[in-house]
Amino acid sequence: QVHLVESGGGLVQAGDSLRLSCAASGRTFSSSGMGWFRQAPGKEREFVAAIKWSGGWSLTADSVKGRFTISRDNAKNTVYLQMNSLKPEDTAVYYCAAGRVSSRTNEYNYWGQGTQVTVSS
Repeated sequence: QVHLVESGGGLVQAGDSLRLSCAASGRTFSSSGMGWFRQAPGKEREFVAAIKWSGGWSLTADSVKGRFTISRDNAKNTVYLQMNSLKPEDTAVYYCAAGRVSSRTNEYNYWGQGTQVTVSS
């Protein structure tokens, strides 16, 4: 079992930055990496970024490339999502997930409870 806890969400203005954190505990070695997804009201869950624990290879969605950066701290079993130049359309609940690094939700076995990010115009 892997337990994930996200933090760092909040209400910001367009153009601001936020850093989300996801702390993993439990059998973290059972997952090759971590991903960030988001879900806006009335929309499907959308891939944002993912990273491997080993080597740091990462994948980022085109919609956020150049603005969002995923990173990890293996010693702390924590993954971060640095979000810059935020836009109102980035408003969503952001979830972290543990599993096989992929843009597909079904590759991830464990999910956090989510953290709300709201960007005002």
